[in-house]
Amino acid sequence: MNRRPNHHRRSAAIAVAVLAALATLAAVPLASNAAPGLGQLNSELGQEQAHSQQLQSSLNGLSAVIGSLSSQIALVQSREAAIQAELAQDRAQLAATATTLQRERRLLVVLRGRLARGRMLLARQLVSNYESGSPDLVSVLLEANGFKQLLEKISFLKDAEQQQQAIITFTRRAKAAAESAANRLSALEAREEQITLDATLRSRALAGMNSLLEAKQGALEQAQSVQRAALAASQARQGQIEGQISQIEAQQAAERAAEEQAAQQQAAQQQAGAGGGSTGVAMGGSGGWVIPSSIVNCESGGQDLPPNSAGASGYYQIMPGTWKLFGGTGSSAYGASRAEQNTVASRIWAGGSGASNWVCAGMVGIK
Repeated sequence: MNRRPNHHRRSAAIAVAVLAALATLAAVPLASNAAPGLGQLNSELGQEQAHSQQLQSSLNGLSAVIGSLSSQIALVQSREAAIQAELAQDRAQLAATATTLQRERRLLVVLRGRLARGRMLLARQLVSNYESGSPDLVSVLLEANGFKQLLEKISFLKDAEQQQQAIITFTRRAKAAAESAANRLSALEAREEQITLDATLRSRALAGMNSLLEAKQGALEQAQSVQRAALAASQARQGQIEGQISQIEAQQAAERAAEEQAAQQQAAQQQAGAGGGSTGVAMGGSGGWVIPSSIVNCESGGQDLPPNSAGASGYYQIMPGTWKLFGGTGSSAYGASRAEQNTVASRIWAGGSGASNWVCAGMVGIK
């Protein structure tokens, strides 16, 4: 009769020690992090989620801009291809023009040489006519010795006149050809300059378009990189806050469970004191069990059973969470010594007030 109150006091002391240990464990993360309250964490989480949504919306808008830029890039590239084709044609035309220009320059040199020779011959003819005087028909008739000589002189004068006319005509043609070649040369040079100018302008325009395109691409890539980094940081912060919230909620749940168990222990002590230490339930039936043997036989058949589908194990079929809550070592009751399982089961039984922890208690008529 005197041992049972001591047993309750020991159980109560152990329960208080367990509660103190749980409270200490619950307080360590909060103290180490100087953690904010659950409300503040939820507020920060909401802010981070809103910030992430804004960043995602901004990234979506940026993607739309990039899509539009892709169309612009395609247009610029098509224009670039067209300009390159035109530049190729211009270069070919410029090469042909340069060839023609060289040919015209050589022709101009030849024509100018012919003109110079024609002018020289004409000048000599004029000087010769001036020095010898212009013979007339009467002088030729008087000076001729016979008809044959007359015919020779007349033929000579006629040939000289024709030669002079031929020189004059050659000189005029050479001058006209030289002037025409000079005009063509000027036109070709102007055309060459225009083609060169057009090619330069188009090349500069192409370089400007490429520069603008590269600038846009660089700016968009930089914006994407910055926003993605910000989104990743925000998501990481959300994960940290959610982890803190889960930790606090788990600690609060452990505290509530410990408080409920302490209340049950206190109620059991009060009930035991009121009943003079008698529970009206048979303790330690056959086999030396700390709870009624009928419950043990119903639960495990008196065997140290491995965890079932629900996780209950051992002689008393104790759940892992309950096993740890009442001071059991290891992950489950299964495999622990019978003495340790008896100790933990006795704490759970709490003089009979914890009978509801076993389903078989109701089945065998113990409530």
